[in-house]
Amino acid sequence: MVSEAAVGVTWWGHATVTVRDSGVRVLTDPLFAPRLAHLRRRRGPVPSPAAVAADVVVVSHLHADHLHVGSLARLADGTRVLVPRGAHDAVPGLRRLRRLDVVEVGPGDEVKAGPLTVRAVPAAHDGRRLPFGPRRSPALGYVIEGEARTYFAGDTGLFEAMAEAVGPVDTALLPVGGWGPFLGSGHLDAGRAAQALAQLGARSAVPIHYGTYWPIGMDGVRPHEFHAPGDEFVRIAARLAPEAHVHRLDHGESVELGGAAL
Repeated sequence: MVSEAAVGVTWWGHATVTVRDSGVRVLTDPLFAPRLAHLRRRRGPVPSPAAVAADVVVVSHLHADHLHVGSLARLADGTRVLVPRGAHDAVPGLRRLRRLDVVEVGPGDEVKAGPLTVRAVPAAHDGRRLPFGPRRSPALGYVIEGEARTYFAGDTGLFEAMAEAVGPVDTALLPVGGWGPFLGSGHLDAGRAAQALAQLGARSAVPIHYGTYWPIGMDGVRPHEFHAPGDEFVRIAARLAPEAHVHRLDHGESVELGGAAL
């Protein structure tokens, strides 16, 4: 049977998601900028002030489009922010955010957030602060466990022990694209994300990390890589993980999901 308690997921664009579980708001990889270096936001408005409200924030890795100091600075005083181990040394701007409760974590670490447990899990991705950061900071995903078990993959490639490392989950928030015309290693495209969903055995999934930012001046370069990954993931997941319900959200759209399978 399934618990009737609802768990809410709102996708704000890129890898920024609010997960609402047991009355707690968990915000992932907050990025609220209309422009970041050579990238500009091409779809969906910059998230509203409501997106900034969070009880706990999880940061998957140190790339500037995932650990964005300016966006973290908008959080309320005392907000707990989980970052990969080594982040303080690699990102000097974090040291200015002393009014936040910034906690470094590594794979396997668990942090309580009210009735929730947030567990850091490994990811197959170059997690350092580019372009010159030392390779001392892991890329992470997170499993948020309360009424349901929600997996935020961050940015990752497929890896052999993914299902074992993540454990049982009800909903998977999976990256299906990127912010440029070509994906390097350590990423999921729509097909590999569907494979990941099949391996994880999640009952539902939300595609993220696509269709939001794109390099300035490259609108005409492989535009399908910007527009198509969400719909491609829906199509491929229907074949590879037919029992999973995929929710392709628009920017700022929410979905209410059931609780954990019992």
